[in-house]
Amino acid sequence: MNNKFLKYFIACFLVINFNLMALDKVPVISLDLAKEMADACEANQEKIGYRKINIAIVDSGANLILFRKQNGAFLGSTDIAIAKAKSSARIPFPTRLIGEIAYGKDGEPGRVPGIVHIKDIVAFAGGLPIRSADGTLLGAIGVSGASSDEDEICAQAAIDAIKSKLK
Repeated sequence: MNNKFLKYFIACFLVINFNLMALDKVPVISLDLAKEMADACEANQEKIGYRKINIAIVDSGANLILFRKQNGAFLGSTDIAIAKAKSSARIPFPTRLIGEIAYGKDGEPGRVPGIVHIKDIVAFAGGLPIRSADGTLLGAIGVSGASSDEDEICAQAAIDAIKSKLK
């Protein structure tokens, strides 16, 4: 009986140990990386000169890592930026594509119009998923305050700024 218990204990230990090692290899967005993204987004806003913005960055579970509000950005855009980031983390596509899925494109009806009725799902541009080089979802960024096209340009500038660090 002792021998069975020992084998069971060793097997459990190995399974737990391998699972813990796997957790060490899951890429994440650090706060420093999120700050670098927000800095790049703000630099893009200043360079192009569109309206002041709010920036939200979430992890792959849609948990807020960073939120930044520029002075003069619309207060209502705070919730929108966060919702755009969460939308792109939960449905890992750009929020522009979520809008096309809901409302359609080029005169064609949307495939899933009811998606816009899901709490905190945003169906217009400004939210982008953040992926590692191998395509693993790391999180998402949402930007709001300018036009939705400018919000998306800003979010893409943030991702482009840290692309080489996304392994």
